Amino acid sequence: MVRLAAILAVWFWASFWAGIAQANCRLALVLALDVSSSVDADEYDLQRLGLAAALNAPDVRHAILHGGKGHVALAVYEWSGFNQQKLHLDWSLLRNDSDIDQAVAVLAKMSRSHDNFPTSIGQALGFGALALKRAPKCNRQVIDMSGDGVNNHGYGPTAAYRNFPFDGVIVNGLVLLGESPDVTEFYRREILRGSGAFLIVANGFEEFRTAMTRKLFREINEITVGQLATPPNPKGG
Repeated sequence: MVRLAAILAVWFWASFWAGIAQANCRLALVLALDVSSSVDADEYDLQRLGLAAALNAPDVRHAILHGGKGHVALAVYEWSGFNQQKLHLDWSLLRNDSDIDQAVAVLAKMSRSHDNFPTSIGQALGFGALALKRAPKCNRQVIDMSGDGVNNHGYGPTAAYRNFPFDGVIVNGLVLLGESPDVTEFYRREILRGSGAFLIVANGFEEFRTAMTRKLFREINEITVGQLATPPNPKGG
């Protein structure tokens, strides 16, 4: 009986502190990376290493650790075709530098999941919405969609927003120019969702690191356009 009581006590306090950690979460952010057939091997490496560098940038670190009350929870997945989505970083609370270091290491070592499938953005959004259902309880929920093309397979964003749980979810976009001349307008018209949703446009994958650094800084700080006076230096980390 004593041993059982000790086990129950450990379970109780573990559950209690886990609940406290979740209650102190200010942002659940899920990053969705395009690995459709239009993204070649070099562009994939620019995306993979650019994301790791953006998360590691000093201004982004400071925003995560000191940008508000509560922690930031992060998840990252790749997407392409109808059933081609892969979670590379499951929900991780970024509470200190060590937590960020671990997330950066995982992202820098990502291995591409798929490379010969079309651009199924509706399915990618649905995957993100379901991932958020498993997220820690946070004050804000944001999906960060990046890509270089318009939807060309399966159902589109409108159907995803109608059939998946997007209540209270903000969807921002990062467009990579080069593959499709219509991609910027498509993201503005079809993908952006929720109060304060915004789009950042990069001139190809060479600018992915710079654009993602700005985007993370803005999302984590919940900055509106008028507040963004000086963007962070993406080469700082």
